[in-house]
This record gives sequence, structure tokens and C-alpha cells, in this order.
Amino acid sequence: MTTEVKDGSAQTTVMSIPVARLNHAVLYVRDATKAAEFYGRVFGFEIVESAFGGRAVFMRSAGGENHHDLGLFSVGSDAPRPQRGSVGLYHLAWEVPTIDDLAAAARTLSEERALSGASDHGVSKSLYGADPDGNEFEIMWRVPREAWGEFENKGAVMPLDMDAELKRWGAAGAARA
Repeated sequence: MTTEVKDGSAQTTVMSIPVARLNHAVLYVRDATKAAEFYGRVFGFEIVESAFGGRAVFMRSAGGENHHDLGLFSVGSDAPRPQRGSVGLYHLAWEVPTIDDLAAAARTLSEERALSGASDHGVSKSLYGADPDGNEFEIMWRVPREAWGEFENKGAVMPLDMDAELKRWGAAGAARA
């Protein structure tokens, strides 16, 4: 916060933090090594470091530029699952480059029995799931900004028709806005 004096009166300006993007997330899990197996298998994350006898695992997305994108800290096998609707983090959203990648993610999450839902938000197409500890996540593909249209300034939750989206936006459909 800064205070400036102009024309004899003091004006206070609140300066915001210039966040560029989310760098990484850290989750409490029952067993970091087991959770790392899930994130490696499903997301393709690579282990950067396993510390404290496997009780802390740091992972990076394949080809990622961060030191780590995900940290996993063990809290013990008796730890309760996150209670839905309680105060705290609801979910993490991981963005994929193409709608085709999102369709592939739907197949992977289904095979892992980790897919819990799908939504069309107008500005993005999203899948929802949970890891073995109940930590919820979103896998999303961002619609090109020029195609946001009526959704530019409002939120939307609609059913996701993956086949229609693949025809519109996928490599085989040569999509146009």
C-alpha cells in the first residue's frame, strides 16, 4: 500500500501482486508414494524427488519447465478423506493443449475409475475426477478466446457433448469458431 499526496490531499493506493500463473500445488495424501504412482500413471507426471523415506514426493509434468508441478505429503493411512463442502481447496484444474487430449483424458480417467463428471463451461470443456485420497481435480481444455461469445462475462455449467466438441474443435474436425 502506498500513500501519495496530490493537491494537498492524501490518496492511498492498494498495489496488487502481479501473479503470472499458478506454479505448483501441494496435496496432503495418505501415502505419497502410492499417490505418486497414480499421478504418474494417469497424468504422466515424473518424480523429481522422493524425500523423507517417500513421505514427500515432488513431481513434474512431462516436458514441464517448473522444478515441480505437484508436491505430495504423507499424513498417514488413518487420515480422513476431505469432507465435501467444508472450507478448503475444492479442486485443482490441469489444462491440456487440445480437445483431443481432453477426450483421451476422459478415456484414461474412466479406465482408472477416477472420472466423476464432465461440464461445458462455454469458455472451457472440463472433466472432473478424484485421486485415491479423494482430492478432486479438473482436467480442462480452454476454448480459444475469440470463440467465448456470450460466455465472455458469465459463468456456465452445461452438459459436455464430447463427440460434438471433437467434431467442432478436434484435429479430425478442423474446427473453426
